[in-house]
Amino acid sequence: MRVAVVGATGMVGEVMLKVLAERQFPITELIPVASARSVGKQLEYLGKNYSVVGLEEAVSLKPEIALFSAGGETSLTWAPKFAEVGCTVIDNSSAWRMHPDHKLIVPEINAHVLTAEDKIIANPNCSTIQMVMALAPIHRAFGIERVVVSTYQSITGTGVKAVQQLENEYKGIEGETAYPHPIHRNALPHCDVFLDNLYTKEEMKLVNETHKILDPNIRVTATAVRIPVVGGHSESVNLTLSNPAELNEVRQLLSETPGIVVQDDLKSNDYPMPLNAHGKDEVFVGRIRKDNSQDNGLNLWIVADNLRKGAATNTVQIAEYLIEAGLL
Repeated sequence: MRVAVVGATGMVGEVMLKVLAERQFPITELIPVASARSVGKQLEYLGKNYSVVGLEEAVSLKPEIALFSAGGETSLTWAPKFAEVGCTVIDNSSAWRMHPDHKLIVPEINAHVLTAEDKIIANPNCSTIQMVMALAPIHRAFGIERVVVSTYQSITGTGVKAVQQLENEYKGIEGETAYPHPIHRNALPHCDVFLDNLYTKEEMKLVNETHKILDPNIRVTATAVRIPVVGGHSESVNLTLSNPAELNEVRQLLSETPGIVVQDDLKSNDYPMPLNAHGKDEVFVGRIRKDNSQDNGLNLWIVADNLRKGAATNTVQIAEYLIEAGLL
């Protein structure tokens, strides 16, 4: 099993290599791939050093799987070239997510729709993944009519430049910035670029990707906020259900859902926090309570490590499913 990791020297790429090792993914040949400035750089994986190669060389090596985390433009150009040589591409960027010919996959929810013909598979946005993980079982059991989500997103979702900005600001050092305003001691209601409809691209990802993964009939509105946190993304999610649900039913349903951990013991101050989600693959759900302002209303607090389940782990899980289902 020859596996190419495209963007291997980036923040998500590094986590991807870590997740592959932790989960003992069956790699016979690792092909770390990055931009021209990183070609020749040495990476260590399971005690062995590998030389980073360029995209053209990686295509010529004809890997069975290519895990992409190198940005939308790179994916649009190179994913089809990998697919042409028989490689299955699992892409972390937004390039293919809403393309009608490519599937958007969270393995616990919809991996069953994949076939051997799917050579470019899209990984959803990090904030979408953790939300739909919690919403899917609730929607199946009770139906969801409307979602109002506000996110509190880690700077790691922006990348190394944002992490450096926060560290510089904390130390009082002038430096390159990722955001138009300070992030230290601040909250920016500005994730990705603003669109003509006055929402940001990140906010519309939550809307559009939820429709594609779960149900186009669910009404979704979102506000995405960047906060000075490293460990993961948090989301306040308000649901309007089609049918009444008791809180004990919701807690039991979520606790029985693979990949979800319910943390909802208020007496011991046990609830999800990015500090505790950091480095973990699960999606943590708590503060489960009724919205008393409307019929069939429900509130959830959802937290996950955006670099793991929100990116690297979900990608690797898709690859694992392809192998287990005999689709490679």
